[in-house]
Amino acid sequence: MSEVKPDITFYTAKSSFPAFNGWKISILLEEIGCPYKVIALDLDQKEHKQDWFLKINPNGRIPVIIDHRNGDYPVFESGAILQYLAETYNKFIPNERNLRYDVIQWLMFQISGVGPMQGQAHAFVRYIPEKIDYAIHRYQNETRRLYEVLNNRLKLTGAYIVIIL
Repeated sequence: MSEVKPDITFYTAKSSFPAFNGWKISILLEEIGCPYKVIALDLDQKEHKQDWFLKINPNGRIPVIIDHRNGDYPVFESGAILQYLAETYNKFIPNERNLRYDVIQWLMFQISGVGPMQGQAHAFVRYIPEKIDYAIHRYQNETRRLYEVLNNRLKLTGAYIVIIL
């Protein structure tokens, strides 16, 4: 039996510390249902800083996808990957302009607000040895504020999220 060639090769992380940016890509790949192959780069060994990977993503970060159906086209940065996959597979992003930009606005909200603030809160609480109260409170409070914005939006649909800080 021959192996099915994946549509997508997905580069993500394996490391001694959590690298959450890959998670949202793997969730969308599963939801879309396209065949994909995962390559987990060892961040502790700096695989993401090797020349071959820097040719794919000059920023040397995960996640990255390679779309084999589109001439091995590479896409990096989680928001760009999410939008690219949604548009390529015509799922989770409407064609009607206003609805489409509703989705894009909330995607940008996540990648420019929720993700960075939550990441900083997580780093200052869990990983930075010196406890800096100002930073901890600032990033936790901003994360909470952003979750409240999201909760208020979700209330319009009858959904909600749980905030645990």
